[in-house]
Amino acid sequence: MGGWKGCCTTAMVGKILLIVGGINWGLVGVGMLMSKDWNVVNMLLGAWPMVEAIVYVLVGVAAVMKLIGCKCKKCMAGCASCGVENMDKKM
Repeated sequence: MGGWKGCCTTAMVGKILLIVGGINWGLVGVGMLMSKDWNVVNMLLGAWPMVEAIVYVLVGVAAVMKLIGCKCKKCMAGCASCGVENMDKKM
């Protein structure tokens, strides 16, 4: 797993959102198997449905950004945790 060092802020926030989203979906799945509701985002933000929806949208945007890859100068220079190697070597 790549480190946090050398990534742009957007890539770091995206990584955090993907971790939160992945853990939440895993807990939702396990909770469904046990007939429980373990949606942590809903437990924490259920009183604020608009904020909860924003968190879900941000997790989705982070996933799309991870698929596309970060195109900033810092990440294009070789941020291993962003999934992008040095583009000069590939060309």
